[in-house]
Amino acid sequence: MNARRRLLMSLLGAAVAAPATAAPLPRPWPANRATPNLALPGHDGPPFDLASARGQVVVLNFWASWCPPCVDELPLLDVLAERHAADGLQVVAVNHRETDQALGKFMQFMPLSRTRVVRDADGAASQAWGVRVFPTTVVVGRDGRAAFSVIGEADWAGAEAARWMAPLLRAR
Repeated sequence: MNARRRLLMSLLGAAVAAPATAAPLPRPWPANRATPNLALPGHDGPPFDLASARGQVVVLNFWASWCPPCVDELPLLDVLAERHAADGLQVVAVNHRETDQALGKFMQFMPLSRTRVVRDADGAASQAWGVRVFPTTVVVGRDGRAAFSVIGEADWAGAEAARWMAPLLRAR
């Protein structure tokens, strides 16, 4: 077996042996990257404009109903929103390119009590925020600046996410 083939086989073996779901970690928002605006129509509710949420911590979760990790994550985001509503936290689920009909049908089976659902009908918002993988969550501080992003499904009701969120929730 030549060296190139051995290298390929060892890389393939490492990929197979690697855990399928590593816990995602927050990535700081690049200091030189501006925070895009976000103004989208609400699904069965008022429109959302990020500029009007200044003074609150905003969790923007980019998701789609055809994405199983996204679906698993939505209830955990709703728990986060419920726990920290009094702390000035707002969770906004930004649906990626689904029709009103498809989204409405899905939402019948996914009751959310504190999470606002908005529609990114053409995908322009996801593109502006640099979303390439679903789910992607961007957390925006009270100052209106994106603080960090998390790519992939996270346990937003768990202790690790609480540690990520604590500094932003404490800041007034």
